[in-house]
Amino acid sequence: MSDTALPPLVEPAAELTKEEVSRYSRHLIIPDVGVAGQKRLKNAKVLVIGAGGLGSPALLYLAAAGVGTLGIIDFDVVDESNLQRQVIHGQSDVGKLKAASAQESIAEINPFVKVHLHTERLESANALDIFGQYDLILDGTDNFATRYLVNDAAVLLGKPYVWGSIFRFEGQVSVFWEDAPNGRGLNYRDLYPEPPPPGMVPSCAEGGVLGVLCASIGSIMVTEAIKLITGIGDPLLGRLISYDALEMRYREVKIRKDPETPKITELIDYEAFCGVVSDEATEAASGSTLTPAELKAKFDRGDDFALIDVREPHEYEIVNIKGATLIPKDRILSGEALAELPQDKPIVLHCKSGARSAEALAALHAAGFKDATHLGGGVLAWARQIDPSLPTY
Repeated sequence: MSDTALPPLVEPAAELTKEEVSRYSRHLIIPDVGVAGQKRLKNAKVLVIGAGGLGSPALLYLAAAGVGTLGIIDFDVVDESNLQRQVIHGQSDVGKLKAASAQESIAEINPFVKVHLHTERLESANALDIFGQYDLILDGTDNFATRYLVNDAAVLLGKPYVWGSIFRFEGQVSVFWEDAPNGRGLNYRDLYPEPPPPGMVPSCAEGGVLGVLCASIGSIMVTEAIKLITGIGDPLLGRLISYDALEMRYREVKIRKDPETPKITELIDYEAFCGVVSDEATEAASGSTLTPAELKAKFDRGDDFALIDVREPHEYEIVNIKGATLIPKDRILSGEALAELPQDKPIVLHCKSGARSAEALAALHAAGFKDATHLGGGVLAWARQIDPSLPTY
């Protein structure tokens, strides 16, 4: 065994049935996998965080590979906008719990797989109990608070996990395992000691993602899971793979243990740690947030005000509120657009869901626009509550 290799994560099951031998025959004839490796897959318990973009291909291929027990943690429901990339769901699943929809698809792929559903939100209060039931975790979530929570819970329990992320045309994958038997243990904080400032890194919901990118990154994550479970190959522990779909180029980055990384001793408030919305934005929005109904009333009364859309131009093309002027958030935060804002009338800001407009609102308050407000819930709330004819995204 090389100094980078790891022993198998899971002991083999007692046997494979005749039906399982037939189903997994293409694995069994690979010498590195063989009967022993397939028995380990059968005995493995793997938790997938989220049945979304990365969770969809990961769950399908883990099930097809014969992983005996799959856990799915997801409290969300299937939305039509998910279907462009979340291939484990179909049109008839819209409105259904994602975890339940995924379970049904897995049953069609492989009826020998046991599926456990966790339909609550993953939080510090339940993470250790849930993670403790599994050998390995796959994390494909798209927010920093959950990523740090997954990391810290895995460290406290000594569990390995495969991490993946996607954005537009690019993806990343690595393996983190603080207590790796080869002595080369790392955790996510060695790569990213601190989360980025709130609003600096857009989510997939804000920036978009090429649907097929999920399959590319999700399949790498499953490959790493199979390698860890069976003890074959060279895992991505200490290495990060970056993939650029437009350039069709993979790049490898070495990750080393950061001696300055503080020891993880407990789970914390990760929303506060990551500052999902900055303190300044939270303070600005307090008492300066309009509901969709309140904004409609301003239109109905004929109030003289300026409605400013702080999203990006391509988002404005998808859907916009009639009468809104587009001024992207970054131009407001930099101060570049302040001269374009009216001084003689109230300003109402809006974005997609309210987070970006709250950040822009803080900048306006600081610049002296004290009566500026923003639309809580953004254009999505407007479309759902006031004008259902508008598309959502």
